[in-house]
Amino acid sequence: MATGGTYVLEIDVPTTTSIEVGALGAIAFEAGTYAYVGSAFGPGGFARVDRHRELARGERDARHWHVDYLLGQPETSLEAVVTFPDSDRECELAAALPGEPVAGFGASDCGCEAHLLAVPADRDVLEWATEAGGVVD
Repeated sequence: MATGGTYVLEIDVPTTTSIEVGALGAIAFEAGTYAYVGSAFGPGGFARVDRHRELARGERDARHWHVDYLLGQPETSLEAVVTFPDSDRECELAAALPGEPVAGFGASDCGCEAHLLAVPADRDVLEWATEAGGVVD
């Protein structure tokens, strides 16, 4: 059984909002769907995804990663999670996802433009991610 890998979070932002995102500062998020690509290869593996879920439900307060600032807002919601067990595909998937990158978001430890993308209304994150080999979690 896989304990870690890469994951994609589908996040809904129902209304346009501005959020302080750590060192990135204030970022304006247009209403819509966002996809975040992360990796979970540390000692806890996919427990990181469970932590993201808890934060999105308001059961945690600590912000460690850029996505935590977005998930920790009461007006946003974590809609779905797709995992890529035992696969190190974070940068590959972030580059291939359909959408407009949110500059610098989630990519402070690599050379990518961003690991968060605003997904066009005519694209389905779950469909795209499962076609790329992911498993709905």
